[in-house]
Amino acid sequence: MTTDQARQRLWTWLSPAFPVGAYTYSQGLEYAVEVGLVADAEGLGRWIAGVLDFGCLRGQALFFVQAWRAAQARDLAGLLAIAELADALRPTAELGLESAAQGQAFLAALGQVWPRDFLTAWAEALARMDRPAPHAVVVALAAALEGVALAEALLLFLQAQAANLVSAGVRLIPLGQTAGLRLLAGLEPALRQARDAALAADPADWGSAGLVAEWASLRHETQYTRLFRS
Repeated sequence: MTTDQARQRLWTWLSPAFPVGAYTYSQGLEYAVEVGLVADAEGLGRWIAGVLDFGCLRGQALFFVQAWRAAQARDLAGLLAIAELADALRPTAELGLESAAQGQAFLAALGQVWPRDFLTAWAEALARMDRPAPHAVVVALAAALEGVALAEALLLFLQAQAANLVSAGVRLIPLGQTAGLRLLAGLEPALRQARDAALAADPADWGSAGLVAEWASLRHETQYTRLFRS
């Protein structure tokens, strides 16, 4: 069972106050709003549900599950392979930057405040491979080392990702804060469903069919006026 201390730490790691710069990324949503693909709360809800079901968040959830299980087994080689695969299978350059930058920042903060020998060994091995620490992988690793149950850790990770997209949409569309909260409340079943699907998935079943979201991410790279890094 997850202890209170472990749960508190995970909440801290996934809070907006944790210094990974999550608020600077929109996963291509900024371009989608720019061209009218997402224009209101209903459209934003469909967009987020889509990336959870078959887009980049689905892929992150699958890597999270694999990384948590490898970390629980203290399988350093397996964790390195998962990180390498997650880095290689990034859908676009900006999504790769988002994952790598947040993952490296997350890893640095953990090392300074909550150091662990296994985490340090993994980080050093990644550095020798010249690979970044993918965000989903390092959060899963930290959660497993802390003793947070997989189902709970994954749900909170997905919740944090969805909340960040809602926050971006509130600023971009724009929407009111209450509308954003209603949207998050409406996404609760979709988040649980995405968690359950990732837990039951074949580890080899990684893939993304979020073509419009990935196209928006590609177009965001050259968008003239930008608030977000992705």
